[in-house]
Amino acid sequence: MSDLLVRAARVVPLDGEPYAEPVDVLVRSGAVAAVGRELPDAGVPEIDADGRWLVPGLWDAHVHLGQWAIASRRLDLSAARTPEEALAVVARAVDAGRPVVGMGHRAGTWSRPVTVAELDAVSGSVPVVLVNSDCHHGWLNTAGLDALGLARRDEVVSEGEWFDAYPRLTALVGGPTVDDYQRVLARAASRGVVGVVDFEFGAPWTDWASRWDEGCDLLRVRWSAYADTLDAALAAGLRTGAELAPGLSVGSLKIISDGSLGTRTAWCCEPYADTGGHGAPNQSAAELHDLLTRGTANGFTVATHAIGDRALAEALAVYAATGAAGSIEHAQLVTRDAVADLARLGLTASVQPAHLLDDRTTSERVWPGRGERSFALRWLRDAGVPIALGSDAPVAPLDPWLAISAAVHRGDPADEPWHPEQALSTGEALSASVDGRRTRVGEPGDLVLLDADPLAASPAALRDLSAALTVVGGRVVWGR
Repeated sequence: MSDLLVRAARVVPLDGEPYAEPVDVLVRSGAVAAVGRELPDAGVPEIDADGRWLVPGLWDAHVHLGQWAIASRRLDLSAARTPEEALAVVARAVDAGRPVVGMGHRAGTWSRPVTVAELDAVSGSVPVVLVNSDCHHGWLNTAGLDALGLARRDEVVSEGEWFDAYPRLTALVGGPTVDDYQRVLARAASRGVVGVVDFEFGAPWTDWASRWDEGCDLLRVRWSAYADTLDAALAAGLRTGAELAPGLSVGSLKIISDGSLGTRTAWCCEPYADTGGHGAPNQSAAELHDLLTRGTANGFTVATHAIGDRALAEALAVYAATGAAGSIEHAQLVTRDAVADLARLGLTASVQPAHLLDDRTTSERVWPGRGERSFALRWLRDAGVPIALGSDAPVAPLDPWLAISAAVHRGDPADEPWHPEQALSTGEALSASVDGRRTRVGEPGDLVLLDADPLAASPAALRDLSAALTVVGGRVVWGR
């Protein structure tokens, strides 16, 4: 941690912060030591903010950082509007004869399910693995199924079976490198991000501990356990909040309790309009109870993925029964009763507003009449539920300004807002993006300078915001 004096910064008011005029901010030993006008020389490096706007460092509360780090080296299928378009892209890629891993297609928007046979027809013996944009299923050819040790079939691999198989991809095509991590961390810093909550699948804490010493210590990182990495974490004496290295700490136990909208596996009270199904849980109530009990008994908060309203109701009942603390990840489809329970239980709603940009049309088609209950940020805020915004990268870009803009406008800037009654103000969305921090004495010295006042920016201008300076613990990690 470092010392730094930032002079003449305009502090963006969050929750009524009292600084109306430019002030100086002194960081000593990584924490804010003084805030005031014309602070005396402190004998530390100084930066003249020249009246630019200052906010606490931004956090992304939900990232799969390994997948995001390697995304640029995978076949991009995000533009494929039909299975046929995706197949054409794959057919060109297999000419090289090497295994193909693609990602970003949105099968939930396509008019029909896909098959292994049609992928075989364009790929032959070259292993092909295509990761759906929501990361909840993989479309593989027969060679890909064989390479990952999966039983042959003619449909996609989804949910628990897919999550178990995904880490085996590294044996087929390799995983993200230190250079990949350094690149995406620097890109995040350029957007004003000072910290991420990493929910990467199948990644033991030792992976982060080793790469931390290899130059990946640019930002703060909270590593999160899953059921399959929990034993090793407990054997090492870890618990939520434990520090693995300065800036690297232990987060929550992550549980995926249901699926996703795109794969029609999010567990819902009412049926999907196109399939007639309700989705399904990934654990029984007893299994979920055991996981929350075990995590809580061993000092872990619990982050539970729940997208469908039935999954949310079931998860909240288990939180109430076990006394677990933590968060609901996504909380995409809610009810008024669930919002009240979230508030009563003191749980955080960890929401990714940029998902509504992609899910809006699909939601209206397969969850008709439920749009008001989708990404219900205003209900959550008004009920007093703590909100933490994130991206779920690589499902959406690791970009807090995109998330903030989507939370405020609830659509692309040129579109009519989708259920604008559920929007947040820019100040509220920004407050939900700073990990509860404020610019005051005793807080971590994580600061971001902006060239424009975010509270005065339009939704389009919010998307264009980036950091003029990003400081983590008093250390400048980005500047231009």
